[in-house]
Amino acid sequence: MSEINSVNKQVDIYHGVSFDQFAHAYRSLGISARLKVTPEDFIVDEKLPFELSGEGEHAWLHVQKRDCNTDWVAKALAKIAGVRLRCVGYAGLKDRHGLTSQWFSVHMPGMPDPDWKQVESVEGEEGNIKLLEATRHGRKLRRGALKENRFSIRLRDLKESADLATLINERCQLIAERGVPNYFGEQRFGHGMANLSAAAYMFSHDDLRLPRHKKSIYLSASRSWIFNRVLSQRVEQDVWDTKIPGDVFMLAGKTACFWDDGSTDLGERIKNKEIHPTALLWGDGELRSQADAAELENRIVDENPVFKQGLCKFKVQQMRRSLRLVPTNMTWQLQNDDLLLSFDLPSGCYATMVLRELLNVEEQAISLA
Repeated sequence: MSEINSVNKQVDIYHGVSFDQFAHAYRSLGISARLKVTPEDFIVDEKLPFELSGEGEHAWLHVQKRDCNTDWVAKALAKIAGVRLRCVGYAGLKDRHGLTSQWFSVHMPGMPDPDWKQVESVEGEEGNIKLLEATRHGRKLRRGALKENRFSIRLRDLKESADLATLINERCQLIAERGVPNYFGEQRFGHGMANLSAAAYMFSHDDLRLPRHKKSIYLSASRSWIFNRVLSQRVEQDVWDTKIPGDVFMLAGKTACFWDDGSTDLGERIKNKEIHPTALLWGDGELRSQADAAELENRIVDENPVFKQGLCKFKVQQMRRSLRLVPTNMTWQLQNDDLLLSFDLPSGCYATMVLRELLNVEEQAISLA
């Protein structure tokens, strides 16, 4: 009975947690706005880091989807090609409630291309799909294999204020220059943060059998929670974009990391955004941070024992993620009561985390896609 109570306690600890508990880097401007009133208010375009060869075993399809789930599009393409779903690749999930263009690959060795335009008339979703381009390439599209995503966002119905233009300009300039905390977005944790309780339940029941995609969602949610908790602590201490003893750094635009070697130019390189301090994505492997950075990370990991043990049990490999997110090519313009905002973000980063530090945003359609 005590073992059952212990398991229940480990699961219950994540009931009722809120994304709002993560610290903000900047004080609130007290200005609210509405997001995703229409799909065209949230436009996302993928940018690939390489050119496609035009030949090979994989069909590559550039698709624009409006109010459609990424997985649903992948299933439709698999059905048209007559292949299994695992033959379809994409770089990442894109918001359902928006107008998003993304690439898909379909492994079709020795098979002719079907009429890919059929995807535009597939039934089953309320939204619609448009085929932008079809070509061939020698490799599958892997998760995260993007250069960046371009976001074009309309935030509606900003409250009028005599200082509105000044406040918005100053905050956008600050974000463009300093960046924002690189939190995993709220959608990573499911509606009401429910993926955390589900992950704790999965880790606490060895006999539980789940579909692979569900297991992947829960593993991602649990390690993302630990990362966000570490980052939030550093935001509270105002050291999320500067170095502390024992830090591990990541080269801008890369995944390569290196230890603090005592170089006198590290602070200047961080200031110039050449490198970023990182925090752990918990899993199996040796903790790379040391001193103060390691103490903080170990403390947060120890506060989540079910995730600490579960991620290692599932052999999820420990990694690092940048603490800082700096949008590039950022532009902004007030248009009557709306704010038009555009910027580029690296793969795996969340536009909503930029908006979180800008305005009090009310999202009209919560996206879990």
